Amino acid sequence: MRKHVRSGLLAAFASLAVSGAAFAADDHGLVETPDAASVTYGPGPANLPKGTQLAVLSGDPSKPGPFALRIKFPANTLIAPHTHSKPETLTILGGAIFHEHGKTVDKTKGKELRVGGFVYLPELMPHSLWTTDQPVELQVNGSGPFGVDYIDPADDPSESR
Repeated sequence: MRKHVRSGLLAAFASLAVSGAAFAADDHGLVETPDAASVTYGPGPANLPKGTQLAVLSGDPSKPGPFALRIKFPANTLIAPHTHSKPETLTILGGAIFHEHGKTVDKTKGKELRVGGFVYLPELMPHSLWTTDQPVELQVNGSGPFGVDYIDPADDPSESR
């Protein structure tokens, strides 16, 4: 089941890259994003919570190599405990989100991350994220191929859609 979750997310990333949500690199590989208004978001993949929006800034998360994503999660969203097969970094750009390490969710133990907050997650580190009364915008950097492996496959939102 875990491979199904990852392949669904990789297909969604590839779809975003092809649909133009990604920024094209120039002949030297340079990618520039002049400001937040120039970022084009599309719907997030089915295996992320409903209402998620995603933009691929550089690279292709479905392929080997570095990438940068921007993700918006709506208020009152839970991203259930999951892992990634490669390390990732999260930088909070707007709003706030709670982060907790571990295979279960205990909202009394989560740490609030606000604008400028940063998290480095080693590969296979189980963690969860949630928003409260405000949405959040964050940047994810890592190396592909990249996907989400839910600890409990029943937590995969695509299974309930």
